[in-house]
Amino acid sequence: MKRIGFIGIGIMGKAMARNLMKAGYEVAVYTRTKKKAEDIIEEGAVWCEDVKTCARGKDAVITMVGYPKDVEQVYLGDEGILANADKGTCVIDMTTTSPKLSVRIYEEARKAGLYALDAPVTGGDTGAKEGTLTILVGGDREAFERCMPIFQAMGKNIQYEGQAGNGQHTKMCNQIAIAGAISGVCEAMAYAKAQGMDVQLMVDSISTGAAGSAQLKAVAPRILAGDFNPGFFIRHFIKDMRLAKEEAEDRGLALGVLDYVLSMYETMEAEGKGGLGTQALIQYYQW
Repeated sequence: MKRIGFIGIGIMGKAMARNLMKAGYEVAVYTRTKKKAEDIIEEGAVWCEDVKTCARGKDAVITMVGYPKDVEQVYLGDEGILANADKGTCVIDMTTTSPKLSVRIYEEARKAGLYALDAPVTGGDTGAKEGTLTILVGGDREAFERCMPIFQAMGKNIQYEGQAGNGQHTKMCNQIAIAGAISGVCEAMAYAKAQGMDVQLMVDSISTGAAGSAQLKAVAPRILAGDFNPGFFIRHFIKDMRLAKEEAEDRGLALGVLDYVLSMYETMEAEGKGGLGTQALIQYYQW
């Protein structure tokens, strides 16, 4: 498998496509705004004018787009991936999207003679750049094993989660856990500041104990530096949390922490802050 179509060249997608190129894959790219892809085209990626061109003649097609509606648009319909990819192609959606949509794509792909995997990632922009993403994969094990070299070019912790949709369900679990962790970090920092403490000293003091976490390590330095640039957009995290809330409610499950953190972020988005990074949650506490 050497020819890959990559659809969605944003903060994450561009870095992931670059790592595929570094691993020796022939990468063709499409995104709605060609200007955003000019640098990677100069580096050797082949530009495609539309989704169907990017899907044709490839061994695998990867998507990393924004929202479920974008996933649906690029996969389904006469101009989409499923109608235009060659039989036997592996189609890999790495967007965080609806598990129900992933199952639908899997079923439609089977009818078209394609292999579909849902493979959302964790690790943020840093993991995408360094090729150390965690990749959570649902679908047929045979297709997963066939695509393992592709995943290994982009990530380090690659997990087969079972049937179609389970990759997305695992990502929902990840986002639920992050919601609690990031709010905990922000509340601890807000508390320390309100008490007149040295916040950096506090962070250093608790980071090696039971309160230490990946979120504390990643978020606290950015907050202390006043860096609210997006490694992961607030608006995208809201999308993920809403998906998790929907799936939980379908099972009659109430997730209080998720609901509270979601409400805080929704308040920030209403204030025009949806384009900031998730660490900007500290601003909710009048930091």
